[in-house]
Amino acid sequence: MKTFVALLLGGNIGETASVFDSAVADLERGGFEIAARSRNFITSPVDCVPGTPDFLNAAVTGFWTQSPRDLLKLTQSIERASGRPEKHSSSEARTLDIDIITFGDLILAEPNLIIPHPRAQQRRFVLEPLFSIAPDLRFPDSGKTPRQLLS
Repeated sequence: MKTFVALLLGGNIGETASVFDSAVADLERGGFEIAARSRNFITSPVDCVPGTPDFLNAAVTGFWTQSPRDLLKLTQSIERASGRPEKHSSSEARTLDIDIITFGDLILAEPNLIIPHPRAQQRRFVLEPLFSIAPDLRFPDSGKTPRQLLS
């Protein structure tokens, strides 16, 4: 069974646009069927250490046939291949971060995997790229869409 998934890519170290291109290709090689990809958005850091450079963010939607945990393993392996350490702080600069924003209608809270992604609905750097490719995607916990949340 295919599940419709929304991901967010973020990064602010190195050639981020090229890292995103490689990450999308790696997602496809790993079995993620890309439906749409937003343009890259330049965003200010949120909840990061002082002096953190601006981020690039992009949304990707597509279909996944395996479990959310399998997708997490794939995204984390792509992050590590891009140079992001396995142990890292979410408040520091990074080469690549791939977040699972939604996974179909799933609502999940496990120690290292929460879906929908926490705080996604309050963060413009998530909502603007997502709005550009999936404005009417519903967050399963609130029922709201990026269109509604940005208005």
